Amino acid sequence: MTADTPALAIFDGERPRLVALAYRLLGSMTDAEDVVQDAWLRWEASSSDVERPAAWLTTVVTRLAIDRLRSAQHQRETYVGPWLPEPVTELPGPAESAELADSLTLGFLTMLERLTPVERAVFLLADVFDEPFNDIAAIVGKSPAACRQIASRARRRVRDPVRHVDATPAAGPDVAAAFVQATVAGDVDTLLGLLAPDVVLVSDGGAERHAARRPVRGAERVARLLVNISRRFPTNVELTTPTLNGEPGIVLSFAGRPFMAMALEIHDGRVQALRSVLNPRKLGHVT
Repeated sequence: MTADTPALAIFDGERPRLVALAYRLLGSMTDAEDVVQDAWLRWEASSSDVERPAAWLTTVVTRLAIDRLRSAQHQRETYVGPWLPEPVTELPGPAESAELADSLTLGFLTMLERLTPVERAVFLLADVFDEPFNDIAAIVGKSPAACRQIASRARRRVRDPVRHVDATPAAGPDVAAAFVQATVAGDVDTLLGLLAPDVVLVSDGGAERHAARRPVRGAERVARLLVNISRRFPTNVELTTPTLNGEPGIVLSFAGRPFMAMALEIHDGRVQALRSVLNPRKLGHVT
């Protein structure tokens, strides 16, 4: 980086927020970092003429992400099996506030796939990043009234702009630990007690890894599938339980390299959904 110190300091101060925004827009930390790097190059060339750096950088990152998302959506339509966002163990954002963390779960990011790129941008800027509609209008090239309508429509399509709040959030780690123990032990009966009756397991292996091509639904089917899979793992597999996108997670690795990351969505003391990422291209930000 060759920019003068003030320009670099301003950009570095905004970077965590820009990465947080780009990641939510794209569902990929790899793409988010690329977009923010592109924004840096533009900032490096134009910073001396910018009066409102934060607004300028937000505009550039959002527009770059919308362009990239438009290209990515076609690829996701032809993706082999279910598509899930790229999981992260370190939350992107400025000391990640509770409000921002709530919008990071794999379930929330997957719901955003129902939106068009512009709907996604307007919804996130308004409901998650609390940007005023006048600024959002300038970013996406529409009127403030149109942006309000877009945000309203996006909320209906996503149904719930904020993830369901677990009535017993403190129980999450205990439920996750019991879930891991029962799965490794092959204890189907205990698993059935930990899984919600309508639990769903979604696996993303892409074209490179074998995974269920359709969601597996129901406690009985999910429990037996998990036990059968766990029996096939070699004895030297490494199992860790980090937080993934703000939720209890399970990571399986060989020689320190993760080959599966699973996030557990837990409500009312039971696992409601499991989202498992095996595509090796999506595990670069799982540590």
